Amino acid sequence: MRFFYILFLLFSLIRAESDVSLTIKKNVGSKAGIFIENISSGLMPAISQKSFILFKDDLTLSGNFEIVESKNISGSDNYLLKYDLSGANGANLNVSLFNGDGNSLLFQKNYNISSFDKYPFLIHKAVSDINKFLGYNSMEWINRLVLMSRYIGPGKSEIVLSDYTFTYKKAIIRDGLNLFPKWANKSQTSFYYTSMSSGLPTVYEYNIINGAKTYIASSEGMIVCSDVSSDGGRLLLTMSPDGQPDIYEFDKTTKKSVKLTDFSGIDVSGQYLSNGKEIVFVSNRLGYPNIFKKYIDSPTVSQMVFKGRENNSCDTKGNKVVYSSRESKNIFGSNTFNIYMISNGITFPITSSGENQFPRFSDDGSVVMYIRQSNGNSYAGFVNPRTNQNKLFEINSRVQSIDW
Repeated sequence: MRFFYILFLLFSLIRAESDVSLTIKKNVGSKAGIFIENISSGLMPAISQKSFILFKDDLTLSGNFEIVESKNISGSDNYLLKYDLSGANGANLNVSLFNGDGNSLLFQKNYNISSFDKYPFLIHKAVSDINKFLGYNSMEWINRLVLMSRYIGPGKSEIVLSDYTFTYKKAIIRDGLNLFPKWANKSQTSFYYTSMSSGLPTVYEYNIINGAKTYIASSEGMIVCSDVSSDGGRLLLTMSPDGQPDIYEFDKTTKKSVKLTDFSGIDVSGQYLSNGKEIVFVSNRLGYPNIFKKYIDSPTVSQMVFKGRENNSCDTKGNKVVYSSRESKNIFGSNTFNIYMISNGITFPITSSGENQFPRFSDDGSVVMYIRQSNGNSYAGFVNPRTNQNKLFEINSRVQSIDW
């Protein structure tokens, strides 16, 4: 049975690739010019510089701003942003937004948080508030926590909370092999994860507010929570109680599970689609990993993706699907995996190079996060398909899986 668990892990492995450069596509004519002025005093130079970079990355990824080098930029669509970050009472951030010539104050707000190392969240919140104030599309996704499982040694991994840039990172589950974290609710107060530290592989729910850990289910061979219904009451689990991995739906109220797939090969990584009426999943029904779908209450399975011969990870949001697809075949070296999106019946790529895996939608479905591996290190990539903005952030860890 451990063979199937290992095989499932192989589905999720990210292989090395050397090119980590990423070009940001710009349509300058549609963006507002913005000059960022750091008026903070008393900060360590490294933190002062990092805070400026965070403002710059947040504003750029919105797709609405072009960072300019000149402080005096006239015009109704150009702005001056001043900020003051200090270590008073944890972290304190004051931001002021002026028109381009600096004569008219448009927006001002103060933010604080109890621990200084969480200051990146203040910057993300300030930028999302400014973006909203100016009437642009929501970018609340930059305020969300990221969950990841990272390897720390042979047979050991820990689960970490971070901001989306991975500037702030905090390990909250240690000791043993802890895998596949998945948020349990939209409010991000708890998550599920698989523990391999005791006899049977077991899924627990961990509350990040009070630290409580609750047993959910266990299974021979393997068990992974891959998705949660919108109301939080149902889970999609991959289990192999009979030695064969299939997808089950687990009801948190009744504590009972229903088998949704029944195949002699491998069915894993179920994701809800169409408001929970359908599921999308990875299967080797064609002799290689590909993406399939089925209605919850029907045994009929249909192929969803007809491109590529190794499509081994996917995510959904509403009726949209993102998945990774292998586009090269190098037995002794790295391969190219690109991320594709299916929206309104149209399939299109949102990456063009590298080994990109684990695509994950933002909560509102507007942005896609993925993981790229290079020379033993992992990078988080973000793509905003609406604006063509994209960015890579170095994680400085070997990532096993991730959720957003």
